[in-house]
Amino acid sequence: MERPRAVITGVGAYYPDYILTNEELSRMVDTTDEWIMTRIGIKERRILRDAGKGSAYLGARAVEDLFRKTGLKPEEVDLLICCTVTADMHFPANGNVISDMVGIKNAFSFDLNAGCSGFLYGLTTATQYVESGRYKKVIVVGAEKMSAITDYTDRATCPIFGDAAAAVLLEPTTEDLGVIDHILRSDGMGRVHLHMKAGGSLKPPTIDTVLAREHYIYQEGQPVFKHAVSNMADVSVEVMERNNLSSEDVAWLVPHQANLRIIKATGERMGLPREKVMVNIQKYGNTTSATIPLCLYEWEDQLKKGDNLILAAFGAGFTWGAIYLKWGYTKAKS
Repeated sequence: MERPRAVITGVGAYYPDYILTNEELSRMVDTTDEWIMTRIGIKERRILRDAGKGSAYLGARAVEDLFRKTGLKPEEVDLLICCTVTADMHFPANGNVISDMVGIKNAFSFDLNAGCSGFLYGLTTATQYVESGRYKKVIVVGAEKMSAITDYTDRATCPIFGDAAAAVLLEPTTEDLGVIDHILRSDGMGRVHLHMKAGGSLKPPTIDTVLAREHYIYQEGQPVFKHAVSNMADVSVEVMERNNLSSEDVAWLVPHQANLRIIKATGERMGLPREKVMVNIQKYGNTTSATIPLCLYEWEDQLKKGDNLILAAFGAGFTWGAIYLKWGYTKAKS
């Protein structure tokens, strides 16, 4: 029996209504629209302000959108993987909470934390389950409430992050479609440059850690930028080369949306024109595990069955990687 491939057959998303603009941020910290746009490329970001709602709420809404668009029923789902660094709680897993929220009862679920590379790690993991032949309907959702761990007194990091969730459905296929190849890397030395200082077992929460504002994102911008530019571009080119893909063969680069300069550098290394690179960072900022599927959601109408896509990301850990896949469908005209 031919080993099946895992193909994306649907995508859904959800983002909050509230828009935090650069103008509003400039009244909170010493920054300007020009400074943010020049260095990062972000104009606005979505923020979940509703009391009592966390990243699981965002993820559940994205999965419900996926159900609506694909006709998938909750009882048909075999597995749900939630990629996140902002789970509602340390435990239980966000995947468990999301499954309960949307009525998934016949599946198992778990969380995966790989920083901004989370969706790539989650998609690769889900692919193995589908390729085993035992799992027919697998959901991968990236769900992040980054505003919960963003210090809005830190002008270096607070313009970067936003809240959103997006989900894809993976199913088996014997066609020449789906996830073809992947390269994933990690290097724990990067943890000194990008982490949360307190809240884990190494440094549990205390009144002192709260007062010292150690439960927010800590990032050293220059080292992270330097590693991201080189590593994200390197693996993207490597996955192209080992699959004999030229820049003409690639329909789209789907890059993690962390910094416009990193995105441009990756596209240039791959030899791709600007019009083949998905960019929506100006609207949503960095939504961590949700950026790549949110791009797929926004460009769904333009994607055609068989299109060659390269997905690429870099994140905390350090983690980074690239996936080569062939898109699974052409969306019907409404």
